[in-house]
Amino acid sequence: MTNTKKEQERTELHRTIWAIANDLRGSVDGWDFKQYVLGMLFYRYISENLTNYINEIQKKTGNTNFDYSLLSDEEAQTVKHTMINKKGVFILPGELFCNIQNKAQNDENLNVTLGNIFKNIENSALGTKSENDFKGLFDDIDVNSNKLGATAKERHEKLVKLMNAIASMNLGAYKDNTIDAFGDAYEYLMGMYASNAGKSGGEYYTPQEVSELLTKITLVGKKEVNNVYDPACGSGSLLLKFAKILGKENVKNGFFGQEINITTYNLCRINMFLHDIDYDKFDIAHGDTLKNPSKLHLNKEPFEAIVSNPPYSIKWDGDDNPLLINDPRYSPAGILAPKSKADMAFIMHSLFSLAPNGTAAIVCFPGIMYRSGAEQKIRKYLIDNNFIDCIIQLPENLFFGTSIATCIMVLKKSKQDNSTLFINAAKECIKITNNNKLSQDNINSILETYTQRINKDYVSKLVPNSQIKQKEYDLSVNTYVEKEDTREIINIVELNKEIKKIVKKETLLRTEIDKIISEIELKSSKIND
Repeated sequence: MTNTKKEQERTELHRTIWAIANDLRGSVDGWDFKQYVLGMLFYRYISENLTNYINEIQKKTGNTNFDYSLLSDEEAQTVKHTMINKKGVFILPGELFCNIQNKAQNDENLNVTLGNIFKNIENSALGTKSENDFKGLFDDIDVNSNKLGATAKERHEKLVKLMNAIASMNLGAYKDNTIDAFGDAYEYLMGMYASNAGKSGGEYYTPQEVSELLTKITLVGKKEVNNVYDPACGSGSLLLKFAKILGKENVKNGFFGQEINITTYNLCRINMFLHDIDYDKFDIAHGDTLKNPSKLHLNKEPFEAIVSNPPYSIKWDGDDNPLLINDPRYSPAGILAPKSKADMAFIMHSLFSLAPNGTAAIVCFPGIMYRSGAEQKIRKYLIDNNFIDCIIQLPENLFFGTSIATCIMVLKKSKQDNSTLFINAAKECIKITNNNKLSQDNINSILETYTQRINKDYVSKLVPNSQIKQKEYDLSVNTYVEKEDTREIINIVELNKEIKKIVKKETLLRTEIDKIISEIELKSSKIND
């Protein structure tokens, strides 16, 4: 299929989603209502995923007319154990999205029906390896919420409308899903709601172009990685860029992340499934990464690729917790990040989690590059041990909910030189309405500068770490990359000649004017006489 055809499919899908969202939102706040849209989209996805998997198995045995959705619930029980082992979850034919949607209009107790189905789906994984991956996935889809309507009738109408809308979305044949339609639908919804919701949405969402840049930085020179990790994974968009760029089969040991917000944690797991990442290929933990990191993650082999856009300058326990200074993630620096600004704690956690041959690319608040105190001492530790590979200054207005010009810090444990590359990419963007955006050309330009690792006037500077020490470990890009002077260059000699000409002309003009005035005064005097 040509790229043009794919883009046509994607454009049509986005148009449909936009129409559905505008039609269904009503009195429900957009950022809240996305949970219903995404939850129902997820319900349709796992129904079709399971159905298509079983149908394909039957077709290979010669049963070409087999359709799991037409089976009775009793007949389907025979494959329950096998499906849970393969897919991590089981849905009876009578509880599949397509069959419930067909009967939704006449089911006055649709909210009860859906609530029971969601529980059954989660319960099917109880006691299995996939239990944690499915547990609580439907918690944020409250089918009895007043957000759907003040009366039972209104809630029923809204649910029917929602199911019909999700059913009408042209997501293509699952086995020939050329545009990754389910995942693309998710990303479009997240981006749409985040851009309209300001900070409440933006804190959970990294624009796809920034995700691509971070991912490609960690993949320089690689066609596969053992594993990928995001310690503040939000909705998982950063992790899933690896599946799109490399192919999920080239992320050998899977996708790992941790998220503190329960709603976003659920969305992240849903996002994994919608991008066809099987339950045994990801582990997303819920909790405070800085204080209670997932023991499963800490005990895993170090991560070859780490990407993250952690929350900027949030509060954390810091030295109020006497145990943290002995934590092997933070103790090497000899000091903890300030209690009011946890940014450097995320940096140290990522460094600890990084494999010797790995790369971490982390979006940072610019203040951590130059502030004094504890943050300066942590920068000293990072530079003196040659862990910082590159600092990239990004344009302002790239992220939803903030106009701050952020930076990217690139970490490596095995570098070939004892220098740090500084890149000024502040102008690498195009303007889209009120926001800036990285175009593909902008991404390629930044990557080219990063991989070349050379000095470019006004763009990049490879600085020996000894020189950074002399600058008291200031890591601001502007400290090392000279800004281009765009002021007009003036030739002072030529300007002086021009001024002399003007003065000469002015003197002649003044003489002529004085002469004319004298003549007028003389004539006026004669007339008066």
